[in-house]
Formats: sequence, C-alpha cells, structure tokens
Amino acid sequence: SFEGRVEVYHDGKWGTICDDQWDDRDAEVVCRQLGLSGTPKALSWAHYGQGSGPILLDEVQCSGNELSLDQCKKSDWGQQNCDHIEDAGVSCDPFTGVPLFSPAECCRFLLPPLAEGAVRLAGGRSPSEGRVEVYYNGDWGTVCDDGWTDLGAQVICRQLGFR
Repeated sequence: SFEGRVEVYHDGKWGTICDDQWDDRDAEVVCRQLGLSGTPKALSWAHYGQGSGPILLDEVQCSGNELSLDQCKKSDWGQQNCDHIEDAGVSCDPFTGVPLFSPAECCRFLLPPLAEGAVRLAGGRSPSEGRVEVYYNGDWGTVCDDGWTDLGAQVICRQLGFR
C-alpha cells in the first residue's frame, strides 16, 4: 500500500503522529524512508482514520531532505497536545511523479537497519498477502503454522500497517 495513517515505533510501542505543522516535506521523508516513489502528499485530520494508543510525535518539521523522520525537527517523543482526530497521513502515489530511487539500486544504505522481530510478507500475488517472515539475528526466517490462528494474522497485518 502506498498511502495511509503514519505510525511510528518507539520505545516498544506503536503510535501516531499529530498533524500540527504536517506538510508535504514531512510526507516526502516518510515516502523516502519507506522506499516509495511518486508524489508525496501530506494528509491531515485523520484522513485515513483515527489511530489508537499513544500519539508519539508532534510538531514534525522536515526540510524534505532527511533520510528518516528521526532526523527532522520535532517535539520530544510523547510530548504532544493533540487528539487522534489530528492523526497525520501520507500518500506516496506511485502513479505520479518520478521515482525517488532507481529500482535496481534502491539505496539500501539509506534505509535504517532492520530491527529484530521485523516482519514481511513474501511470495504472495500482491503486497498484502504471502508467507510471513521474521527478521532475526541478521536473517529472514519463516513462521511455523502450529497454533496459527486468525488472531496471529491480524497482529501481523496491523504490524505491517494493514487494517
């Protein structure tokens, strides 16, 4: 998916970003951080729905050249004066604009290192389906289906940003 509510992971928790000061330069950084091309567009007022849990960032002010949101000027983690009606979103529409990277090179060195426990879907017919893989100890591995239920699938889908 190339659009949605922006959520960040910090200190063991997923949370949203408040849309105060949120603009297309911030969206450009999010799209770059996710490796998505197209025209970055910032969306405000919970355009993609209200999140739940903590609001982790506020007053994000990127120049547009940063490699990740962590490099942008922003409030301290957890310091905010917002409600979820102000959750920030982005669209990185691949059908507009020019690629941010050439697909062959994909600038892996620009992406943050993978965290232990990161998940991905592999081998599916679309980005929203496939075999669940987990990053551990420097390698991607599969998940055994013993005891696998719809609840586990829901957790993985949420972790990947799907509803």
